[in-house]
Amino acid sequence: MAISVYHDLASIPLFDEDLEHVAEGGPDPVRRLRQEMDAADAVLISTPEYNQSMPGVLKNMIDWMSRAAPNEVLQGKPVALIGASSGRWGTRLAQQATRHTLIATEALVMPSPMLFVANAPDLFDETGRLRDGPTKVSLQAVLDSLANWIDLVTPLRPGSGAS
Repeated sequence: MAISVYHDLASIPLFDEDLEHVAEGGPDPVRRLRQEMDAADAVLISTPEYNQSMPGVLKNMIDWMSRAAPNEVLQGKPVALIGASSGRWGTRLAQQATRHTLIATEALVMPSPMLFVANAPDLFDETGRLRDGPTKVSLQAVLDSLANWIDLVTPLRPGSGAS
């Protein structure tokens, strides 16, 4: 499995239907993300938790990607959720809110396993590398399950040619 990390969510403007119609699919940063997401076999979303929910920038990205022009890249897309937080509760509520929003877009959200990393500063080294063995095992389980989820749901995706 190859994972491509998208580092430019900050360039995505706030969702605005007027901007959406300036160019089909929205402004350039939105179209670039849409192309990358469309080309991907699946999407792995890693989120922190802010005020018991997902960050606004994540909701904004989902809003842009759910739009029909030129195609709804989330509709039928396999998606897995993970998250890390400095708090002791992990990202349960952020993932729940994200799952709820993704289901509205008709994304195919993987039901389990889920990874809620609590007390994240204690589990990563100073360079941001995960050093905690049990968390590594849990992350590998999520990635293995995502590979299986892709194989399972791809025939169900719109335009897959399968019936």
